[in-house]
Amino acid sequence: MTADPLLSVQDLRVRYGPALALDGVTFEMTAGQALAVLGPNGAGKSTLARAVSGLVPAQAGTVHFDGVNVTSRPAHRIRRSGLVYLPEGRGIFPALTVVENLRMAAALLPRDGRKPAIERGLEVFPNLAARRGLKAGMLSGGEQQMLSLCRAFILRPKLITADELSLGLAPKLVELVFDSLARLKQEGVTIVLVEQFVHRALEFADHAVLLYRGRVAWHGPTGSAKHEVLARYLGETAAATVA
Repeated sequence: MTADPLLSVQDLRVRYGPALALDGVTFEMTAGQALAVLGPNGAGKSTLARAVSGLVPAQAGTVHFDGVNVTSRPAHRIRRSGLVYLPEGRGIFPALTVVENLRMAAALLPRDGRKPAIERGLEVFPNLAARRGLKAGMLSGGEQQMLSLCRAFILRPKLITADELSLGLAPKLVELVFDSLARLKQEGVTIVLVEQFVHRALEFADHAVLLYRGRVAWHGPTGSAKHEVLARYLGETAAATVA
């Protein structure tokens, strides 16, 4: 029996004024999967991540999360239901220590669950445990993204939408970000990943959606991502990297 989808996006359309950013985008994913959202600049990748999270309104179509239609719900209610959006920026407080950053996030939890949630987060991300007293601004870019992921994890999300977490990072730090995402996936968190490092995203994800001018150009298991599809929609250089 096929499991019910955790996230179901049907015929989603988003406009920015007269500009059509997304047009008829449809896909589904079940719990525990990782989905890579790929495409050239301006394809609508970040718009899709923000629309699913309730940060930009849909003009048409629906978003169902965990069996509930959340299309018109405000972003804070969608977040409380277990769908957490992580933007391009680090989403941390540089002047606070690692633990203080986690305490800020844990403040949304019941009081008796805050300390266990923080300790569980530090277990999943032992690199942060070793730096728990260090100010977040002193961490490397990859470690700051790890802290952002840990802040999201302690809220016990069902799904995390990660929007270009590796943007601007050196290759070694990009691997640190993907290692952190893999830890979350091992913990059962479903992940929607908007990512510029195409080859690494395809290695990590179970499925991929290729967007082109706001439409789904291709959708399927990452093992079926053919060279010619990537060459057509991401360019020959990206396709050659994946091949």
